[in-house]
Amino acid sequence: MALALCIFSSSASAQHAYAQFGDVKYPAGFDHFSYLNPNAPKGGEIRMVPPTRPTNFDKFNPYTLRGTAPYGIGLLMIESLLVGNSEEPTTAYGLLADTVVVAPNKLSATFHLNDKARFHNGKPVLAADVVYSFKQLTSKLAAPQFRTLYAEVKNATVLSERVVRFDFATPNPELPLMVGGMPVFSRDWGQSDGVVKAFDQIVVDVPIGSGPYKLTSNEMKRDVSYVRDPLYWGRDLPSRKGQFNFDKVTFKIYLDETSRFEGLKAGEFDFLREFISRNWARQYTGKQFDSGELKKRAFENHNPGDFQGYVLNLRKAKFQDVRVRQAIGLAMDFEWMNRQLFYGLYKRVNGYFPNSEFHAEGLPQPDELALLEPLRAQLRPEVFGLAPVSPSTAPPNSLRGNLRQAKALLNEAGWHYVDGALRNAKGEAFSIDFLNDQPSLIRIVGPFQNALEKLGIQLNYRVVDFSLAKQKMDNFDFEMTTTRISGSTAPGGELLEYFGSAAAATPGSANIWGLADLAVDALLQKVVRATTRPDLSAAMRALDRVLSHGYYSVPQFYGDAFFIGYRPGQFELPATIPPYYQADTWALSAWWASPSNIAANQAVKKP
Repeated sequence: MALALCIFSSSASAQHAYAQFGDVKYPAGFDHFSYLNPNAPKGGEIRMVPPTRPTNFDKFNPYTLRGTAPYGIGLLMIESLLVGNSEEPTTAYGLLADTVVVAPNKLSATFHLNDKARFHNGKPVLAADVVYSFKQLTSKLAAPQFRTLYAEVKNATVLSERVVRFDFATPNPELPLMVGGMPVFSRDWGQSDGVVKAFDQIVVDVPIGSGPYKLTSNEMKRDVSYVRDPLYWGRDLPSRKGQFNFDKVTFKIYLDETSRFEGLKAGEFDFLREFISRNWARQYTGKQFDSGELKKRAFENHNPGDFQGYVLNLRKAKFQDVRVRQAIGLAMDFEWMNRQLFYGLYKRVNGYFPNSEFHAEGLPQPDELALLEPLRAQLRPEVFGLAPVSPSTAPPNSLRGNLRQAKALLNEAGWHYVDGALRNAKGEAFSIDFLNDQPSLIRIVGPFQNALEKLGIQLNYRVVDFSLAKQKMDNFDFEMTTTRISGSTAPGGELLEYFGSAAAATPGSANIWGLADLAVDALLQKVVRATTRPDLSAAMRALDRVLSHGYYSVPQFYGDAFFIGYRPGQFELPATIPPYYQADTWALSAWWASPSNIAANQAVKKP
C-alpha cells in the first residue's frame, strides 16, 4: 500500500471518475446514478430475445474472430476498470478501479484497483490480470478490432499488486476512457493443469469474470441463461447500485421472426425489441394486448440516429467509380417505402451520423473548413460545397427523374445499356450479388431491385444462414450488404475500426466498405484527439461531409424510438428514462421484477 501511495502522490490527483472534456456530473462519494432506483428489490427473471440475429452459439469467448458467443456474456459477466452511464456521453466512473490518475501531459493513465474486486472464482482482481487482458486482446489471436481500438496504447505495466499504468503514444484525451472500458478477465481463464491455452483456443471454457452474473450452464445450447451472483462484490458501488436486479436473465433464440413473435404471445419470453415496422403496425394487436397481458410501447430516446444503409464493397472494381456509386443510390425510393411499407414510422438517413450534432449540413462551417483546407488536394472539389442530401422522390422530384440522373452518371462512367443489360466497354453485364441473412428483408430490397433493373443492373438477392453470412463478411466475400451502426453520443476510437485504412485490409474488421482514404484517416485522427466538445463536433461534421461525398453507401432509414413488446405484469420500471440508452441493456440492467414475478421464481426454486 505504501508503494501505491507513492505512485499516486504525483502532481495529478487521483479521481473517482474521468471525463474526456472535464464534465463530471457526480462528485466523489455519490450514492447512485439519478435515473436508477437504488432500492429496487432483487429477484425474479427477465426473458428476452437478443437484438442480434444469431441462430446458435458455438463458443464462450466473445473476443476472438471465429464463431458466435452468447449474447450478453460481456455485459453480464466481464467488467472494466471504469463504467459509463446513460446521462454523460464522455464520462466514466470507477468500477474495478476506485481511482484513476491521468498524467498532466496526457501520455499515461494509472488505475488503482478496488480492494474488494473479486472474480467469480473468488480470487482478487489484480493489476496482473489487467495487463494480461490487454496483452491477449491486442495479440493476433484476438479479433482484429481490439488492435485497432488500442493502437495508440504503447503498453500496460504492473506498478504494484493493485496499481496498473497504461502509456499512450499520443496525448489523446479519449484514451483513458478507452482503456478504462477495456474488458478485464482472469489469468486463470483457459488454464488446464497449470497451462493456459492460446487465446484463440479458449472456446468452450467459460470466462472467469467479475460481473454480476454467471452462466447457468457450460453447454452449447440454442438459448442461454445467466444467474445473478449473490456474492457479487460490486453490488453496492455507486456505479452499480440499483442495477442488475433480476436473479436470472435468459436470452431465447429463434430461427425466424414468425416463431419469435409467436413465442412472445405464448409466454416463452417477456421482452422483445421489434425492428420491422410492418410487424409493429400489424402484429402487436389482439386480445392479449387489449387485456393488458402484453403491452406495446414506443420508448422515445435522445440518442443520435443509427446509420443504416446498403454497403458497397469498394474492393470490387465495379464500385471504384464514385459516379457508379452515386447512381446506385439514386435508385432507392425511400418516400414510397415509408408510405407503403413502413407506415410512416421512419426517417431518412442523411450522412453517417444522423439526428446528432455530428451531422454535416449545408456549406462547411468555419470550424470544418479549418480542418478540410489542409486536405484540399486529397478531396473532391464538391466537398467544399453543399453537403449531400439523400435522394428524394417527394414532388417535384420523382423516381423516374432520379433514374434519369443515374443513367447519365453511369454513361459518363462507361456503362451503357446494350443487349438487355448495362455493360462496360468489355461487354460485361453489371450485376450485384446482395448478401444477407434475413429473408424478411426481400420486401425492402424488392423495390430497390426493380429500380436497378430499369437501369439494366441485375441485383441478385442471396439469403444465407447467420453463421455463413458472418464468415463471408469476416472475409469480405460479398458485393453488397446492409449494415447498421448504432449512433453514439461520444464517437471516437471505434470509428478507426469502421473507416480507417488499416482496418480495410484486416479480415474480420468492421470496415466492410474497404475504405482506405488518407483524408478520412487524417480526420479520424482529429476526432480521436479532440480536447473539447466543439472540437469533436467540428471534426465529426468534417468527417461526415467527406464520407457522404464519397457515396460509399446507400443511406436507408432510422427511428427515434425503440419499439418494445413486453409483459407489464412481470416488471416495474424506474421513474426516469435516461436520455441516452439502448432498450435491451436498459431493461435488463435498470428494471426490476414485480412481486408476482419474484414470488413465481421463488416457488420454482423450492424443492
